[in-house]
Amino acid sequence: MRIPIETFRLENGLLVSLSRDTTAPIVAVNLWYHVGSANERTGRTGFAHLFEHMLFQGSEHVQANEHFELVQRAGGTLNGSTWLERTNYFETVPSNQLALALWLEADRMGALLPAMTQEKLDTQRDVVKNERRWSVDNQPYGTWWERLPALTFPESHPFHHSLIGSMEDLTEASLEDIEQFFAAYYTPDNAVLSIAGDFETDEARRFVEEYFGSIPRGSSRPPLEGMDLAPTFGGLLRSVVEDDVSLPRLYMAFRSPVFGSEEYYAASVTGAVLGMRRGSRLYRSLVRERQIAADVSAFTFDLSKGSDLLIVDVTARPETSPELLELEVHREIDLLIHEGVTVEEVQRAVALIQTDMITAMQSASERADRLSMFAMLLGDPHLLNEQADRYASVTVERVNRFVLERLCSENRAVLLYVRRSDAESKNEVEPIMVAAS
Repeated sequence: MRIPIETFRLENGLLVSLSRDTTAPIVAVNLWYHVGSANERTGRTGFAHLFEHMLFQGSEHVQANEHFELVQRAGGTLNGSTWLERTNYFETVPSNQLALALWLEADRMGALLPAMTQEKLDTQRDVVKNERRWSVDNQPYGTWWERLPALTFPESHPFHHSLIGSMEDLTEASLEDIEQFFAAYYTPDNAVLSIAGDFETDEARRFVEEYFGSIPRGSSRPPLEGMDLAPTFGGLLRSVVEDDVSLPRLYMAFRSPVFGSEEYYAASVTGAVLGMRRGSRLYRSLVRERQIAADVSAFTFDLSKGSDLLIVDVTARPETSPELLELEVHREIDLLIHEGVTVEEVQRAVALIQTDMITAMQSASERADRLSMFAMLLGDPHLLNEQADRYASVTVERVNRFVLERLCSENRAVLLYVRRSDAESKNEVEPIMVAAS
């Protein structure tokens, strides 16, 4: 399936992608900024995520929370998210409300700072702290989002530290930090805008030029620290976390080629062979046949700089010990290396991935998001139309070469959650321990 894509760039550097589809009378607006937790400086972890919250607190012509109110009153939905390499904001609205969604995004890109106050910062700082307590600190297995990157990336690497940030760093965030962060990263030349769905192309271009065209370029952005890493960890990395969990759970990560590279597709197919749905190798063996695990999945982080991660996530059955769970996952990976994948497994994996891609393209919001992803991370939104062919070209030989080179014992990182013993304090946190590096 190929979708229509038109692109243009404003003089201020904003790259715009348009994909028209009149199937349903809705339109999606998706804006990615090339800033995430990797861009945070020491002592300000969690700042990219905090800033995502701040952008919904009003701008020069929009009151606090009015962005939500205006879009929802118009019959639309909206949200934002933060990741290691990007922050994005998105709305899906009825077709006749495209101008509203674009104007709202442009107003906070061009005129956010006049509306920022200490009271808003204090409020959102508390909101983010509560989010951390709810989704990380007090959520079973919730700390895996920060423990696994800390285990798999060196301390000096931009991907090492916590995405949501520490309580101490959030407390120290100031209005001056807000101003500096906004000036450095929230500029049109550090952003991509995608519009997908039911719209008139000429009208959409006119709205974009009218609302975004006068926003000035940024000046300078601090460069990222060194991102390059060796292809493997060089040995087993291992961390055991005692937590308030009912079932043991194991995350096994492997260094993997970056998103969009030639060998990324072999890694992605390998993940699907291992843990994509109930027909996958790990699900068949560990869940259905041997009943060691309750659930299995495998996926890539889709990081575009330095190194990606391929992750296997396995939750044990109640009668399975942590030791047996870890042993059996290693055994399954070793068996895959010894036996290799089959033609049928690769064909199944490619078909599942392609089906998911086609299904996603039916959604205006998903289409806009993927256009932004390829525009920002790879510099060309038209690459979205090449993905089905890229996956179709993956051969058994390429997958088996990836398996031999990247699933070896020298390239495994194990994060194992076990039930906390009754003797330990519930507030005690097990530190990350590295067995080899």
